[in-house]
Amino acid sequence: MDSVHCKAIFGKGFVDGVPVFLAKPQTYMNLSGESSGPLAAYYKLPLNRVLVFHDDMDLPCGVLRLHPKGNHGSHNGLKSVIYHFRGNREFPRLRIGIGRPPGQMDPKAFLLQKFNARARGRIDAALQEGVDALKQVLSKGLTESARCFNKEQKYKHIRLQTMPV
Repeated sequence: MDSVHCKAIFGKGFVDGVPVFLAKPQTYMNLSGESSGPLAAYYKLPLNRVLVFHDDMDLPCGVLRLHPKGNHGSHNGLKSVIYHFRGNREFPRLRIGIGRPPGQMDPKAFLLQKFNARARGRIDAALQEGVDALKQVLSKGLTESARCFNKEQKYKHIRLQTMPV
């Protein structure tokens, strides 16, 4: 990732011989569509070939889910992406669980804080698994990958709870 394009750090490369573009928006999270929409349009990418990685408070920390499409589920970053994809929700996404705020903590404050060491470790491991999921999508297709990948992730949160710190 060696350039800036459409408000994103951007790179091109190959994963197991398949050409891949990777973009990390440099906008605020809630405005990430300002980057992803123009990039998809510029490269004339069909949206079913765009995989959006995003955080998700509805999943336990470190747990991933791969979905072929969906709504924004009150995630303002996804709301922005959908808006800049002209209302189209037909794009795959990889949800990365960050867990719920503890107690009565404001969700906005939770999202803006740094993760503690345990959560950071889980998220780093999940990001590596996300790379593996991307490779699987490229080799086996989205439907088969989602079926296998989500099955592996189903009870991961229980294993994570029993692991020592």
